[in-house]
Amino acid sequence: MSALGRANLDGTDARGSVLRFIRVLGATDAAKAPSPTLANSVHYIQAYQKMGIQSMSTDRRIYFLAGLPRSGSTLLANILAQHPRIHVTTTSGIVDMLVQVRNAWDRLREFQAMDRKASERVKRNVLSAMLQGYFAHIERPICIDKNRRWSEYLEMAAELIGGRERLKILVTVRDLRDVLASFETLHRKTSALGQLPLEADRGAKFKTTLGRLEVLMEDERAVGRAYHGIRDAVTRGWKDHMHFIDYEDLTHKPEETLRGVYRFLGEEGHRHDFAHVEQVMFEDDFAYGLRDLHVIRPKVEPQAPKWPKVFDEAVFDSASWKNVESIAEFWKACLKA
Repeated sequence: MSALGRANLDGTDARGSVLRFIRVLGATDAAKAPSPTLANSVHYIQAYQKMGIQSMSTDRRIYFLAGLPRSGSTLLANILAQHPRIHVTTTSGIVDMLVQVRNAWDRLREFQAMDRKASERVKRNVLSAMLQGYFAHIERPICIDKNRRWSEYLEMAAELIGGRERLKILVTVRDLRDVLASFETLHRKTSALGQLPLEADRGAKFKTTLGRLEVLMEDERAVGRAYHGIRDAVTRGWKDHMHFIDYEDLTHKPEETLRGVYRFLGEEGHRHDFAHVEQVMFEDDFAYGLRDLHVIRPKVEPQAPKWPKVFDEAVFDSASWKNVESIAEFWKACLKA
């Protein structure tokens, strides 16, 4: 079992979680490791670096993949997987684990009692070791971690990969009207024989098409949170480190779009087979409550807009729809700014 597994970082016990993680960094048998004082915490970090980090490829480069849901990120990931030097994760949980440890760190008395600079240095080492260790088993030298939440934590990501100048994030985007239409289509497919988590959570609000649209656009929900995360990343000054990939471009002119991706990353390109994209990364969509959420078509080809046929006047005449229309292609304004 990995150090992270033994640490059991479930977020429910901040003190125990971080202490267990620090203890297993330098001890094969966590039960035999003493409580981490300043001295032995640093010792454990150094020991872990000797055991793991130094054995990892120094040539490995880590990039990030975020964006809107239903905007082609899974398709892009499987296309990139054709490249023999690139590994792309399925939806990754490492960003959530990093945030849990970051947030728990300063709540522990042992770290509060540490010299502040030493505590920050050790914290950075631990978080960097977690991110690097997540890819330790991967032989390909280029790793791309996929999670929409990275747009909210670019400052942390930059710190962990060695500086702002190294940070590059691919951001898939799509007309928000079609994003919402795609979710609605999946809802109708799934709800025939099962209850969606949001349906159980939001009851009556989730019983109508307009209600579901409004729920998805809420700040803490899938579409609303992703939109705000991307838009705010631009506001925070990360635009030059973000490469927007429009779903329309990806499906209409994939070869040109992928050339742009490699140019942005500064990596050697690859001759892709867009007519036969094998799905090599799979997720159990039951965990998300929607059928076929991460299933791709084997051929990259243009897709007609779905929203004119999925929605009708009951949606089009609403204030909520007019708000969606006003930001439907928000990234274009960001690029012009």
